[in-house]
Amino acid sequence: MAPLDGTMGPLLLGVIICAVAYGISLSQIYYYYTRYPRDPLYMKLLVAAVCFTDTVHQAMISHSIYWYLITEYGHPESLGLLSATMIPEVFFQAFTGLFVQSFFAHRVWKLSGRRWYLTAPVVALILAEFSVAMAYAIQALSFKTFLDLGKIKALSISINGFAAAGDVVIACILCTILQVSKTGFEKSNLLVNRLIVFSVNTGLLTSVCACMSLITILALPNTFVYICFFFLIGRLYSNSLMATLNARKSLREKSTIHDTSLSLRDMNPSTTANMSPFSPVKRDGTTSIAIRIDTTQDTRHDDRDAHSLSSQSAKYGSADKTPIEEV
Repeated sequence: MAPLDGTMGPLLLGVIICAVAYGISLSQIYYYYTRYPRDPLYMKLLVAAVCFTDTVHQAMISHSIYWYLITEYGHPESLGLLSATMIPEVFFQAFTGLFVQSFFAHRVWKLSGRRWYLTAPVVALILAEFSVAMAYAIQALSFKTFLDLGKIKALSISINGFAAAGDVVIACILCTILQVSKTGFEKSNLLVNRLIVFSVNTGLLTSVCACMSLITILALPNTFVYICFFFLIGRLYSNSLMATLNARKSLREKSTIHDTSLSLRDMNPSTTANMSPFSPVKRDGTTSIAIRIDTTQDTRHDDRDAHSLSSQSAKYGSADKTPIEEV
């Protein structure tokens, strides 16, 4: 492997992948603000803060790769130096992780019934990761080369370790809370299962990425492969937040009854006969049924009993409701 394949190669790939993920994040942010205009102000401010830190982070890593491959082109000695934006980007990624993981910690707090013993470990891991990231960035600001970063390698390992542990703990607690909340009814259990899968998926990518960064910094210490995964962690955090917020209406719609009408076109005569007297058969052998669906009652009638229909509408106060489907 040529030196650039293990250094600038992973760095360039990391910036490109992050740019793609950043574009996806922006589309999700636009979708959020247009679909959820009634969300509380603090939620909108959280999304704006994550968007800001994500944008600054993307700008900084883009500047870094531009500096190495364009500005300093033809000066191979510059490849071992730290660009002006290589270390400051750690601050913004740390804040992105803090914002997003705090949101999930708040979910744990609410879903657990405000049980502090479930929330405390999550908060401790979040604060530990943020504190270590700040310490790493502050110390690294005085360094000039990548070789100097080896002096604080332990902090770099700790950042990825706390990040992976925090995401795994959050996913496990949420899945446990949802699992024990099952009621035994098929409809509610189906929704809970969807939420469990969604909770696992939102925490899985960030955990895997943090683990890959941890593994590669130990297995390939003389390359920048770990930087590629480290860059991507912040983008996965922002996308997991937006995916969680934007999935609310979809999950809510899936939790409702999908079929709000009943059609008997394909039912055979024996089946319709069993429904008598609600489904009288006309002379030509076809069935004519109108089904009125309400949250409190179902009224079934045919065209031959208009007087009975109007009497029932007046009695139950449902004259303003129209039949869902007439066959």
